[in-house]
Amino acid sequence: MAGFFKKLFGDNSASKAPTSNEIKLFNPIEGEVIPLSEVKDEVFSQEILGKGIAVRPSVGKVFSPANGTIQQIFDTLHAVSILTDDGVDVLIHVGFDTVKLKGKHFKGHVTAEQKVKAGDLLIEFDIDAIKAEGYDLTSPMIVCNTYDYKDVITKTGEMKPLEEVIQLVKG
Repeated sequence: MAGFFKKLFGDNSASKAPTSNEIKLFNPIEGEVIPLSEVKDEVFSQEILGKGIAVRPSVGKVFSPANGTIQQIFDTLHAVSILTDDGVDVLIHVGFDTVKLKGKHFKGHVTAEQKVKAGDLLIEFDIDAIKAEGYDLTSPMIVCNTYDYKDVITKTGEMKPLEEVIQLVKG
């Protein structure tokens, strides 16, 4: 009898639960999310390191895009890599050439091998001070193991942290 009702009304239980073929990453920085193709740095715009998005930040805080483990936070605090619990290798890079600041205007909140949850604060940075020194703060978030996935679907527009920004489809 249950099969009859599923045929008659449809089995919508699958639509309520996320499929195991999809992994979601959340926006790490509040601001305007743009395609990687629009950034000035060719390493990112040509997706040499992988597919992803970039954010023109309106707030100087970087949040974890997923549950996972910090692989590395650079000594200069301008970048962090995370291995998510789902196996996604994520790099978040704050601005371009900001490595030259040697940590000035940045504050780290995590250490290597630390477990994090989606939304945990990773890095703070002073937008005005960094811009005053002439740096572009457009900040890419890259899926470094892009080729492990059948598709990488991205969203753009004004977004807050913890809004879904990347959907990965397993092969």
